[in-house]
Amino acid sequence: MLKIFKANKKNFLENLELVLQKRTAKNSNLDLKVKTIINDIKRNKDKALIKYEKKYSKIKNISLTRLKFTNLEKQKIIKKLDKKTKNAIDLAFNRILNFHKKQKLQTFSYKDSFNNQLSYKNNAINKIGVYVPGGLASYPSSVLMNCIPALVAGSKEIYMATPSMDNKYNPAVIYAAQKCKVKEIYKIGGAQAIAAMAYGTQTIKKVDKIVGPGNAYVAMAKKIVFGDVGIDMIAGPSEVTIVADKFSNPKWIAADLIAQAEHDETSQSILLADNLELLKKVNFELEEQVKNLPKKIIASKSLKNYGIAILVKSKVTLVNIINLIAPEHLEIFLKKSKNILNKIENAGSIFLGPYSPEAAGDYLAGPNHVLPTSGSARFSSGLSVYDFLKRRSVIKMSKTGIERLGLSVINLANYENLEGHANSIKIRLNKKGK
Repeated sequence: MLKIFKANKKNFLENLELVLQKRTAKNSNLDLKVKTIINDIKRNKDKALIKYEKKYSKIKNISLTRLKFTNLEKQKIIKKLDKKTKNAIDLAFNRILNFHKKQKLQTFSYKDSFNNQLSYKNNAINKIGVYVPGGLASYPSSVLMNCIPALVAGSKEIYMATPSMDNKYNPAVIYAAQKCKVKEIYKIGGAQAIAAMAYGTQTIKKVDKIVGPGNAYVAMAKKIVFGDVGIDMIAGPSEVTIVADKFSNPKWIAADLIAQAEHDETSQSILLADNLELLKKVNFELEEQVKNLPKKIIASKSLKNYGIAILVKSKVTLVNIINLIAPEHLEIFLKKSKNILNKIENAGSIFLGPYSPEAAGDYLAGPNHVLPTSGSARFSSGLSVYDFLKRRSVIKMSKTGIERLGLSVINLANYENLEGHANSIKIRLNKKGK
């Protein structure tokens, strides 16, 4: 099922680049549609929001009172959730919470030799909007992963939007939101939900930052509103890269590739190995295991159109390929992984050893599963407590400090032709400031 490439072939890297770029084609028509929705929401608030909810949910009768879940609705929905699922969410909540509590941004304060006091402080972003997809991709894990870091950071208010105007809600999502102390849950979705949280309406609260996954409309909307509000990232389809050798279990590898492929038809599953026989065994296992998968069609299309296997003998080339791909998830099955691990610079999250499937990270290992995709691990990281904190410096110059350092500031300001800057120092030093 996976197309097999050989890393020692001529033009291999160019061909690999083409494969990686296949999923990132831009849709200018989508951009125009989303801008229209956002501008309409900005101008017409709830009226426009109801219009788009009617259009996309295909429900004719939508009133303002239906835009968010009432406390009574939430209580009734949560009662429908079975105890096993509740217990699993509780376990995941505690593990994710404990991991994120260890993420601490260092604050510091010191005085230099001139008695200038310099410090670095932080505080939480107050209002957070969390988008949780609806329908088939409605996951309680998304709620936990996006809300818990905000909770730990100390964000005062968390609001959530999840498309459910058609009453097709997920009880586990509502329960997870309750665990995370979400203040209000809106039944809205798509670009209109992002716009409503970014700019506020009569019903929807305006937030300071929006996080959470979504479809192409949601991703485009987040990109457009960025600057008016903060966002976590522009997330693309999910992906995994697995590194294996002849000692690896082909059944387990195939299962992990399929676990990623079932997310979306444009998800990408990549296998790197130094053994051609292993690649062939994995392909056989993929054919066998996908047969009985409920999401067989989605997984098969993903593996066929975007899945690849690469035969690579050189360790240096292997590391170079991994850093070029910059995968969202990287599984390393190698018997000796230390030398490889220390040279990997670009990866969202790394799973070491055969007993560390990426699926464990999706739910309750502890680290966040909101990770950079489409090669953006080259310059960004997974969601964390740090994403919900603002940092600022505090500068208190002493009289001695401005006297000892001022001449250098004046010299630099004059060099940059900024006389006003220079004068603001001169006037304090009595050096003929205006």
